[in-house]
This record gives sequence, structure tokens and C-alpha cells, in this order.
Amino acid sequence: MRYHNITKDDMLNGDGLRVVLWVSGCDHHCKECQNPITWDPEDGLVFDEAAKKEIFSLLEKDYISGITFSGGDPLYMGNRNEITELSNEIRNLFPEKTQWLYTGYTYEEVKELEVMQYLDVLVDGRFEIEKKDVKALWRGSINQRVIDVQQTRTVGQIVLECD
Repeated sequence: MRYHNITKDDMLNGDGLRVVLWVSGCDHHCKECQNPITWDPEDGLVFDEAAKKEIFSLLEKDYISGITFSGGDPLYMGNRNEITELSNEIRNLFPEKTQWLYTGYTYEEVKELEVMQYLDVLVDGRFEIEKKDVKALWRGSINQRVIDVQQTRTVGQIVLECD
């Protein structure tokens, strides 16, 4: 897996103050995407032990609420295994930290993936410029959903974190 950036102290990509891992690789190529530079899975830096240690050291801080996986698409086929392993490791080391993941896939398309058991919130769906809404909390277009993953898994139907 490759990545473009690790953002520290982010307040725009999930609830609270967060660490954001911006991964490389995306097949969706949404019109007017805010991060087209992240589409190429061969671009960016190799996600190595040093990058993982940087994330862990940031998550150790009391004021950090959790991590957000974005990109590109963390669920791009070439990222899935490493994102799942990283998410599992974070859940075990930092069980009190929340994990958010942004993907162009819908929940219905990815609900069976192992990573879902570790995530707190999934922001799903492709960005649609025609449905862009700058007032929509934590999403770029109103077709995207901010899903409480664990509640959704428990009750067997989509539970939204916010509308």
C-alpha cells in the first residue's frame, strides 16, 4: 500500500481531533474529486513501519479522538488487506479511539469485509458533483451516508450517524 500524507490534528474528516491517513489508489475517479492526485496506486510513499509508528505515536495523545482512513480509496482492492490489518491493530492497541473510513463503495458492497468489524463510522458512496452540499456534515455530496457501522451490524439495517 502507498499513501500521500498523514494529517495530524484534523477536524474536517470525522468527529473530534483526528489523524488522517490519505492512501493511494482509487478506481472510482469521481468527477471533480478533491483528491485526484491520490487515484494512482503507484503514486505516493510506501506505507512502512515508520509510517505506522508515526500514526501510533499520534494516536497515543489523549486529545486525539481517532483515525480516519481516506484517499484515494482505502477499500481500493490493492489497499484492503493492509487497511484491514492496520485497522485491527489500532482497535487492539487503542480500543478507545474511533475509526472512520471514507470510500466510494456503498455499505452494501463492502459490508462483508473483515475491516467492518473494526470501524466505527463509514462514509460511503461516490462523490457526485451534482449533489455537492458544503453544509453536509462530514461528506461532500448528499448521496453519501455517514453510517454508524457497529449499530448497523447489530440491528441489520443502516443506522446513520448524522443526516
